[in-house]
Amino acid sequence: MPLSEHEQRMLEQLEQALVADDPKFASNMEGTRRGGPTRLRWIIGVVGALAGLGLVLVGIQTTMWVGAAGFAVMVAAVAYALTPPRRGGKLAVVREDGTKGPATSGRKQKSGSGFMDKLDNRWDRRGQDGWH
Repeated sequence: MPLSEHEQRMLEQLEQALVADDPKFASNMEGTRRGGPTRLRWIIGVVGALAGLGLVLVGIQTTMWVGAAGFAVMVAAVAYALTPPRRGGKLAVVREDGTKGPATSGRKQKSGSGFMDKLDNRWDRRGQDGWH
């Protein structure tokens, strides 16, 4: 039984609120869908691993470099199959008036590397703290 238009909007708002509150959980839940990019990645990974194995076997009969290239193809194919696909696009939240805006979790976003920023701040304060 299909959802009404109002129910679909409410469901979208609930999904977007979940993404805004806990993006890691929401991305994990998106990855549980059947088919899609993950199945294609597995297929490409298996085909690539088999092709790499074929190159390794050919490399045994010919030169070491063909076998090394086959091994590299196998490793790359398995790595490709095991890594999750990147999620492109920015998230948006539907407001009460129906407009869409950027999803913010209320936390301040870090700019740059935290470790390097701390080191820069320490370097700038070195004369003020009494140590040189």
